[in-house]
Amino acid sequence: MSTIYGTSTSAFYERSLMDLTALRKQAEETQAEMSSGQRLQRSSDDPVAASRLRQLARAEAVDQIDSAAANRATSDLTLTDGALTQFANFVIRLQELATQAASATISDSQRRGIGQEVAQIQENLVSLANTRDGAGRALFGGESSGDAYSVNASGVAQYDGTLTAGTVSLGDGQTVARGVTGPEFLEFTSGGAPRDLLAVTKDLADALASGTGGASAANTALGLLRDGLESITTAQTVVGSRLNWIDLNTERRISLSELRTQEQTEVGGNDLTESIARLQNTMLVLEASQASFSKLANLSLFDQLR
Repeated sequence: MSTIYGTSTSAFYERSLMDLTALRKQAEETQAEMSSGQRLQRSSDDPVAASRLRQLARAEAVDQIDSAAANRATSDLTLTDGALTQFANFVIRLQELATQAASATISDSQRRGIGQEVAQIQENLVSLANTRDGAGRALFGGESSGDAYSVNASGVAQYDGTLTAGTVSLGDGQTVARGVTGPEFLEFTSGGAPRDLLAVTKDLADALASGTGGASAANTALGLLRDGLESITTAQTVVGSRLNWIDLNTERRISLSELRTQEQTEVGGNDLTESIARLQNTMLVLEASQASFSKLANLSLFDQLR
């Protein structure tokens, strides 16, 4: 009989210990929820919710990659727009010089002086065409790692880049070209014939430097420079539309991110008020259980059963 009493007493202690341990564990889990702000501490707590949270986390990670790519594209296109503005300013100055050189009131010597400035501008245009982006790549060279333009022994600038600029993913299948290549705006059509702004500028400089035919060459250059400036302006419009497209996609991405954050809170977030109430209730039950166990363990009947 004493064996049965001993077993019952042992079972009582074991059950009591298990109950108290479970209550402590519950209290600790509630405290962990309050600390992390998440109601799920492990996937087994709610497998379906945990799976959805993983999907949302992956989507957020991809969004961060797309956001970084969009920022790089914005940087490249902003640099492109600034460089195109400088191109336009140089062409406007060339128009002013060509207008002066076309005047019959100036001498060939004065035209040669104008030709020197035109030659300097041509060098500046080649240098500007070889502008580098934030990553050190040729801004107008497409995917080329080297310079976009090189100058041969005759002083003629030639394009060494790729045919198209690289594209950048903006997420959800949307892309944008990160810039424009040199030929896309430096090469244009005038009078039904293909022209190159760098070649037009060099030809004008050479004609003015020769001292003969300068006025005629300046008159011809005026029409070509007008069309060249229009080509640059068109490229600026394209770049502006791409920047707007990035902004629209950025707004969409921000909206989706906010929705994901809201869903993450709804699926796995922790209600602090509810957790506090649950913790207080658990601690109350734990304290009561400990007190009951202490009283029961000290009853004389238990002394007799031991």
